[in-house]
Amino acid sequence: MTDATPVKPESIEALRHVSVATLATALYKRGLRGQVIQDVRPVKAKGRNMVGPAFTLRYMPAREDRNQLVEFRNPEHPQRKAIEICPAGAVLVMDSRKSANAASAGDILITRLMMRGVEGVVTDGGFRDAMNIGELAIHAYHNRPSSPTNLTLNEAIEINGPIGCGDAPVFPGDIVVGDDDSVIIIPAAIADEVAAEATEMTAYEDFAIEKVREGETIVGLYPATKEENLDRFKAWRAANGR
Repeated sequence: MTDATPVKPESIEALRHVSVATLATALYKRGLRGQVIQDVRPVKAKGRNMVGPAFTLRYMPAREDRNQLVEFRNPEHPQRKAIEICPAGAVLVMDSRKSANAASAGDILITRLMMRGVEGVVTDGGFRDAMNIGELAIHAYHNRPSSPTNLTLNEAIEINGPIGCGDAPVFPGDIVVGDDDSVIIIPAAIADEVAAEATEMTAYEDFAIEKVREGETIVGLYPATKEENLDRFKAWRAANGR
C-alpha cells in the first residue's frame, strides 16, 4: 500500500487509548503544529478511537464536461475504485478542498468500506445520508452533512498520493487517529515514539485530573513542576497498575 515506515502493532493498540489533544501536544514538542485536521468532527461519536494508516483520495475542482452522472458507471472512476481497493484496517482520508457544498460520499459507499474491513473514513467536506452513516459501526468524520453529489463541485482525480485534508498534510501510510473530538495525522516514521510518549502523558493526565477532582490546585501539579508530585505519581502508578 505504501513505502511508509512500518508501525508496530503495539503502537497502534496504544494509540487507541490516548486522546487527539494529548497527541497534538506530543507532536508540538517535536515541532509539528499543523497535524490536526481542522473543521472535521465525527458524524456520530463512537466512544472509541479510530486508528489506522492513511489511504488517500484527492478531489480537484470539477469541470462540467468531465463530471456527468454517467461517470459513476465507470468501474475505474477514482472515487469508486478507492472504495474498492482501500485496504482493510486503513483509514480513507479525502481531500475535498475543505468544501461541504457537495458530498464526498454517501451511505452506500461508506457501508461498502465498512463491509470490507476499513477502519474509518475522513473528509474535510461533507457526507450525504449522514444520519445513516452515523449509525454504521465504521468511524466517519466530516465537516457537516451535504446532499449534492460530489460531481457538482469536485472530481476525484488521484488515489493514494500526498494530500491536504483540513489544512493537515497527509502522506499515504501516515497514522490517522480520531477520537470523539477530532482527527490527527502522525507521520509514520515517529508513530512508535509518539505512541509511547502519549501513553505516558495520558497516565500522568489521569493522575492529575484525579487530584484536581479531589480539590487540589493545578499549580505545581499540571504541569508537574514540583518534584513531590512526580513522587506521588510514581506511587499512584504502582497502586493503579499504570
